[in-house]
Amino acid sequence: MVVLVIAAALACADAFAAPDKLKELQEHFDRASHAGAKIKDLQKLGALQFDAATQASKAGDYVAVGLIFEKYRDNVRQAFELLKKQEPDADRHPGGYRQLELEVRHGIREVEDTLLVAPEDVRPPLEIVRKDLIETDDTLIHLLFPRRSKDPEKVPPAPEAKP
Repeated sequence: MVVLVIAAALACADAFAAPDKLKELQEHFDRASHAGAKIKDLQKLGALQFDAATQASKAGDYVAVGLIFEKYRDNVRQAFELLKKQEPDADRHPGGYRQLELEVRHGIREVEDTLLVAPEDVRPPLEIVRKDLIETDDTLIHLLFPRRSKDPEKVPPAPEAKP
């Protein structure tokens, strides 16, 4: 009986600690002034936000899910802007761009998974977040892998020799 009470108390403590941890990480993310640190904080913060979105989804609170994903998208934008400002050449300093691109891809998957179970009336905000994250991902891919040359010219096929 005592073990069950202790287990229940620990479960309640974790439930109350999660919002505090999320708030604490969000504040740490907001204070970070270096792009690399901000991206690392985003990875930790994103994981907590996805967990919170999953819990809200299980509870049927899709308004909260939308707000969580919108905040995630805003955090991604903030980290990306700082990264472009501090390390404008992704070709020379690709590390932060790669980390951010992987994180954004993870976020896209989370939003898409949520879209599968979300009711029709709450999907539009989630679809906007998905579209914004995909645009950011496309930009990151383009910065990481720019075209090195023009599109190759199409050469007409050689005429076949007639027998």
